[in-house]
Amino acid sequence: MLNIIWIAFFFIAFLTASFKWLVLGDQQIFTELMTAMFSLSKAAFEIALGLTGVLSLWLGIMKIGEESGFINLLTRGLTPLFSRLMPDIPKNHPALGAMVMNIAANMLGLDNAATPLGIKAMKELQRLNPNPDTASNAQILFLVINASSVTLFPVTIFTYRAQLGAVNPTDVLIPILIATYLSTMFGLLSVAVVQKINLLEKVIFSYLAGFTAAIVAIVYYFAQLPHQQMLLQSALISNVTLFTLVITFIAGAVYKKINAYEAFIAGAKEGFSTAITIVPYLVAMLVAIGVFRASGALDMIADGIRYLVKLAGFDGRFVDALPTALVKPFSGSGARAMMIDTMKTHGADSFAGRLACIIQGSTETTFYVIAVYFGAVGVKNIRHTAACGIIADLAGFSGAIFAAYWFFG
Repeated sequence: MLNIIWIAFFFIAFLTASFKWLVLGDQQIFTELMTAMFSLSKAAFEIALGLTGVLSLWLGIMKIGEESGFINLLTRGLTPLFSRLMPDIPKNHPALGAMVMNIAANMLGLDNAATPLGIKAMKELQRLNPNPDTASNAQILFLVINASSVTLFPVTIFTYRAQLGAVNPTDVLIPILIATYLSTMFGLLSVAVVQKINLLEKVIFSYLAGFTAAIVAIVYYFAQLPHQQMLLQSALISNVTLFTLVITFIAGAVYKKINAYEAFIAGAKEGFSTAITIVPYLVAMLVAIGVFRASGALDMIADGIRYLVKLAGFDGRFVDALPTALVKPFSGSGARAMMIDTMKTHGADSFAGRLACIIQGSTETTFYVIAVYFGAVGVKNIRHTAACGIIADLAGFSGAIFAAYWFFG
């Protein structure tokens, strides 16, 4: 899918530029395309280079958290919920632990740990699957929850915002929590309706009520504040929360007698490797998006959608962030490049720049996750997985737009 999107950007850019040259007489359009290609390839490298320090910092901190046992702590906390959501899984089966550890890793933003844990969980679930070619109920529920992206600390987004000049890179944390809560809840509800899961069962209801109460408390608190005070409080709470997390991780390492410094260095090395690894992917996607934008194709599509939105009587500022939402279900790297392009074009602290970041943090790459996880175990009939995943995506995107207008509109 990513290959199709990437090629489409170039072909549409070429067709649009050819129309402008042959029909409208624009003699500079191909010069602008080549300028965009060279400037965006340079910009992609500079962004990746600038990411190295911040990425090393956060992956180092997360490594301390991982080794000090916080994934295991989250695992123990979430196991009762998952054992009741998936009653077909025997008690203490390895699939349960792998699933919960995958979700816990995603919640802490440990992407590198989450993917192998997710594949392991899917393989364990496949051992219990009576029809190996067809997705089981447990596999579908796990994948939809995974794809809805339960993210408590989206440090990668903070990293990109910091690199691109955001005054307060973490000011999108609360809006992201609201959006990712909505995507997860709607994804879970859609699966529960199809699979007839009783969400009113005492333990399940207690967990969901607790999560909902926390989000409602956040929404209620901020609803009482004047707009400017709301922004200041949101930034303050986000920064206090993240720094408290750092101190908690270090304290946990001290308590467990783990060498926090060495754990940080090990994680920081991963951050350096990650920053170098993403250079070719960032160059490929930013150059494709750059020529797509330079040709005028992206503006034509956005202007058309904006016109229809305004015709319907709505504010059209959210349209500038829509490319991230459109690409997100298919490609994580593509959506990330769209997010970066939006921040570079409109500014990291612009409405569109912030909304693109909230959208990026609201859900996972649904179709990519489906392809990787089901592909790893040979499942061909995915049943209602895609439909429930799309419902979660739409809920997350809608929540992102709502939260962006509420906090930054």
